[in-house]
Amino acid sequence: MEYRPLGQTDLHVSSIGLGCVTFGREIAAPDAFAVMDRAVERGINLFDTAEAYAAGASEEVVGQWLCARSARDEIVLATKVAGAQTREHILASAEDSLRRLQTDRIDLFMVHNWDDDTPLEETIAALDTLVQQGKTRCVGCSNYDADQLAQALDQAASLGAARMEATEPNYNLVVRDIEEALLPLCASRQIGAITYSPLGAGFLTGKYRRDGEVPTGTRFDVIPGHQDIYFKDEFFDVVEGLRAKAAETGRSMIDLALAWTIGQPGVTSVLVGARGTDQIDQAFAAEAAGLPADLRAALSAL
Repeated sequence: MEYRPLGQTDLHVSSIGLGCVTFGREIAAPDAFAVMDRAVERGINLFDTAEAYAAGASEEVVGQWLCARSARDEIVLATKVAGAQTREHILASAEDSLRRLQTDRIDLFMVHNWDDDTPLEETIAALDTLVQQGKTRCVGCSNYDADQLAQALDQAASLGAARMEATEPNYNLVVRDIEEALLPLCASRQIGAITYSPLGAGFLTGKYRRDGEVPTGTRFDVIPGHQDIYFKDEFFDVVEGLRAKAAETGRSMIDLALAWTIGQPGVTSVLVGARGTDQIDQAFAAEAAGLPADLRAALSAL
């Protein structure tokens, strides 16, 4: 396991992180405990959750595990505030997250979305207050584009406030918009890039077919909004290309898709969500196998 610096902080995070979105929504606490145990056993130290995940249930499960295992100091704990990014909401959300997580501090507290209706200055000042109060070690954002992150960095500099040290975008073989501007910005400004959905919420596993029915119980059935993101002809074309490369190389589609994202330059950590311990192990197998340069180029060209 490789541990990489997070932005300009003294925190170091594992190259594979644990996305806790399934906890309390798709798997119950006992299975989530097994997943977290395996993650730590394999060397993962970054746990990522959010108030929006299962209406806070994910945070509650993580908090229960942290207490049961006395593991708070072993984990770089990240969570997020969704909705209106007003001062009142950010500060209240942080308090609620601390209570659910059963801790006195968060390592990385992020805004989950851009808010057009709240002045950015108010959002940045509220995040800085949390840092000054010691309730979070650093702050960041999720689902910002490059222009939005640049505005946030400039606003923090003008206020003398804590800057965003990390960003959390969607990134995989089909969703690649961050390559144009966001990843270069992160590299130039020393911002941690923690990416999520390396399998496109399961889209890149090949289980979904063009014009086919969505299997009951799958992620795209539980969260139908994923269909709006991924069910596009050009994305299905990539899946078919990935399927062909899997047959050609004798490796699974999952293995190739994970190895591609985990090995992409400029990525600090790749979050892997899991319903079972086997999905933790498959991420490590993909990282260990890696991709030859010619295969990486071929997959990128899809």
